[in-house]
Amino acid sequence: MTQPRQFVVEADGGSRGNPGPAGYGAVVIDPATGETLAEAAEYIGVATNNVAEYKGLIAGLRAAKALVPDASGDSGPRVHVRMDSKLVVEQMSGRWKIKHPDMKPLAAEAARILPASAVTYEWIPREKNKHADRLANEAMDAGKRGRQWEPSSSTAALDTPRSSVAAALPPVSGPPGDAAAGAARARAALNRPAAEAPRSAAGTPQVGWGAAPDLGAPATFVLLRHGETALTPEKRFSGSGGTDPELSATGCEQAAHAAEAFAARGTVQEIVCSPLRRCRETAGAVAARLGLEVRIEDGLRETDFGAWEGLTFGEVRERYGADLDAWLASAKAAPTGGGESFAEVARRVAATRDRLVSRYAGRTVLVVTHVTPIKTLVRLALGAPPESLFRMELSAASVSAVAYYADGNASVRLLNDTSHLR
Repeated sequence: MTQPRQFVVEADGGSRGNPGPAGYGAVVIDPATGETLAEAAEYIGVATNNVAEYKGLIAGLRAAKALVPDASGDSGPRVHVRMDSKLVVEQMSGRWKIKHPDMKPLAAEAARILPASAVTYEWIPREKNKHADRLANEAMDAGKRGRQWEPSSSTAALDTPRSSVAAALPPVSGPPGDAAAGAARARAALNRPAAEAPRSAAGTPQVGWGAAPDLGAPATFVLLRHGETALTPEKRFSGSGGTDPELSATGCEQAAHAAEAFAARGTVQEIVCSPLRRCRETAGAVAARLGLEVRIEDGLRETDFGAWEGLTFGEVRERYGADLDAWLASAKAAPTGGGESFAEVARRVAATRDRLVSRYAGRTVLVVTHVTPIKTLVRLALGAPPESLFRMELSAASVSAVAYYADGNASVRLLNDTSHLR
């Protein structure tokens, strides 16, 4: 029996304005040699990034099918799709629901081109999708000039030498069981407890330049501070021992902006959230936009500030000056009236972190929480002392990010980004 042809399709789409002038690009590649077998690109007028990305996928699948026009069923082509759109990859893989009315017909059209069993999907970073990205930009450039993309004028293939493409592609042949065994080894490495991470001769986890291999894709925590409440602009202590305020009108607007930003990026796969109302409302806005569920994690709640709840820093200074001085001087000191010390908060946040890293290995998780938990996660990732908590700025509805690798290393990727609010 003739073995079915195997192809890799890399696809991308872009919009200069989202929505704005948009185009897509797709390339079909021989996985054994890295040779470009077919290219497709088109300017599609005004559309969103996600629409353009889906149209790129459709064009890529059709181009792959056209290379073996007489084959069908079991003899038809096998296609491995690589895209830097988490949204498209997760939706076409069946892991994310498709709720947006513009996406449903496009996803259905893509699914009809080849049998579901003949197509697999992989997310790749944007820098590994240069060929398709270049094609999409060429299509948009052509549209700007009032023309359509012409294959004869394309230089996209020059951005991606064949040898480097072939080296980056997944294996398509080999003895039976190799792929399953490799996947099992990867899962075992990713699930290995932190206590088993590679260690130096001194017995400490290896970090930085001397670190061992990272053993796979990290669990990435995208840390979103909740939107404003009535207490936020007045800089009042607002922890888990107070009134549990709701989002203000400004806070609701901030949550909506965050939701739009995450929808455009298409990277979030899971959402976890503090049990406090302001976080649940912020997370709910994002979840509704992405079609995801929210999991509540009690360990992500804010510090209990005891008798200081609802007071400004100046008011605490006037009423509890000695206690405030002790709190500023030591992470082990608790606020007046039975509040939590930063040391206690760090222990529960670290325990929650470890549980979530194990649960979501290799996935991107939106963590909606508060100032102290976010600063604590960043501090622990950096190995910084407790006093560093007082040296970080963290605005309402800001975004930070930390990646956690299976070898015990962590990497701070972002801190206090508010660009989505402007």
